[in-house]
Amino acid sequence: MSVYKAPQKEFAFLFQELVNYAEHSQMPGYDEVGSDMVEAIIPEAAKFFEQEVAPNNWQADTQPAHLKDGQVITAPMLAGAYQQMVEAGWCGISGNPKYDGAGFPGVVDVAVQEMLQSANMGFSLLPMLTRGVIHALNLYGSDQQKDSYLANLISGVWSGTMNLTEPQAGTDLSAVKTKAVPQGDHFLISGQKIYITWGDHDLAENIIHLVLARTPDAPAGNQGISLFLVPKYLLNADGSLGERNDVKPVGVEHKLGIHSSPTCTLQFGDQGGAVGYLVGPENQGLMCMFSMMNNARLSVGHQGVGIGERAYQQAVAYASERVQGKVAGVEGKASIIHHPDVKRMLMQMRALTEAGRALSFYAITHEDRSHHHSDEQVRAKSARAVEVLTPLVKGWCTESSMESTSLGVQVHGGMGFIEETGAAQHMRDARILPIYEGTNGIQALDFVGRKCLRDGGEAIAELLAEMAETAALIDSANEQTRPLLKALEQAIAQCQQALDYVKANADRASYIAYHFLMLFGNSVSYWLMVKLAVAAQGRLEAGSDDRYYAQKIATTGFFASQILTRNSGYLSAVTSGLDSLDQLDSADFQTG
Repeated sequence: MSVYKAPQKEFAFLFQELVNYAEHSQMPGYDEVGSDMVEAIIPEAAKFFEQEVAPNNWQADTQPAHLKDGQVITAPMLAGAYQQMVEAGWCGISGNPKYDGAGFPGVVDVAVQEMLQSANMGFSLLPMLTRGVIHALNLYGSDQQKDSYLANLISGVWSGTMNLTEPQAGTDLSAVKTKAVPQGDHFLISGQKIYITWGDHDLAENIIHLVLARTPDAPAGNQGISLFLVPKYLLNADGSLGERNDVKPVGVEHKLGIHSSPTCTLQFGDQGGAVGYLVGPENQGLMCMFSMMNNARLSVGHQGVGIGERAYQQAVAYASERVQGKVAGVEGKASIIHHPDVKRMLMQMRALTEAGRALSFYAITHEDRSHHHSDEQVRAKSARAVEVLTPLVKGWCTESSMESTSLGVQVHGGMGFIEETGAAQHMRDARILPIYEGTNGIQALDFVGRKCLRDGGEAIAELLAEMAETAALIDSANEQTRPLLKALEQAIAQCQQALDYVKANADRASYIAYHFLMLFGNSVSYWLMVKLAVAAQGRLEAGSDDRYYAQKIATTGFFASQILTRNSGYLSAVTSGLDSLDQLDSADFQTG
């Protein structure tokens, strides 16, 4: 099993050339966290996650969280790692300084998140869900709620969860039945929630649940759902922990992967009702919760990047050491990294991961600007960009992670099918990513419907226009970057053709939504790779002899010839229609 090394050079290049962090950190609120601060903390974070978390990944997978005597017990080696993470401040990198956070932009936090996600993906879900609770409370919590809960959530002393799903209410949240009965200054919550990530555990002192429920007179459907804050332990008047609330775990799921993460069934109100406090306006809980869900969707997309990076590093290490067969130009028997098909698989993993990272960093950069930029028009444009990019980050990056981790197993050959190598764990862990926080089918419908059709395609047109600005550099390009820009021109044309088709055939959009999303995911992520390749070429022309820049250009070229070429198939699937789906009804899918 290989060690993990954080891709620090890649982070630095993205901060400089894609984020333009020197300018980014000039936005209001970021005065104290300039480039020198980022250059100082990234190596420290890398050291921590490489040395303290990554070595426990496989062991934690073999000792999954479980329920014992009404308590959820997590893998024992995680307790020390979590306490160190809290003490070092890695949970609060982007937290508001008013509540003792470090105040870094989200785009710095996403680099730290990636290191944790690569080190141990199941473990990374603990602070990830807490960030979502922080995000929702920042937007919709009362001043008292913020003062009572945010500091401990930001530090990681307390953790947070998101409670949406019930046995009868998955994607269709209109079916939520959990009850919230008013009782003075609070509500009594009763019902059951399932699939609650880190819903209970023994690592944090308190767990703050955000729960969707209905008040007695609420209207039916989505319009009657409210959001409530339900702590595991109630707070005393001085803010210290009081008595245990009426919420308990009654089951822990046995999952394909992310074994170190307890996925719980939680029961609220067995003893009369769990004390909960309304967050945001009554009957507008979905609006409040979606702020948390969108934040989580971006994080899940980057989980795909993190697990893809870990699988790639392990595949490279194994391929470098495994000797098998002969290769022209290599004396004696060669390590398999010299075999053409193995090189193809490694390049594919590398290209998908680097493209996904660029896409995710770009989206989070816009999210930072949508909240912090001094120009209202820039804030509004960035907010539109985040809306468009979120389903691409969540959908495309997680689909790519499944491909990358599967290739990682293939590079290992038969040893990849053996659990002890660790390659299979990465593939198992990646499989949840296209499912939770809204399946990728839902992301595709959201992208084609809300993000491309609802506004007549205005936001997506802005994105395509930015892509075209980069493609226009072809007139001054050299022989290294001209083919890359030419491929970008074609990708933009394919996206425009697909968009025109969907706008003209809106009634068929749901049939081709997945292919539409994958076409745009390929194209937008490739565009960002081209921007970085052009920057890398500029550094080479300025005299740099750093091999990294040549690697960046070569990886972009591989993406153009071996991955971007899939666009023709996606476009054909979009414009040809899927009338064959209507030729079978539900009974036709039965056998026998």
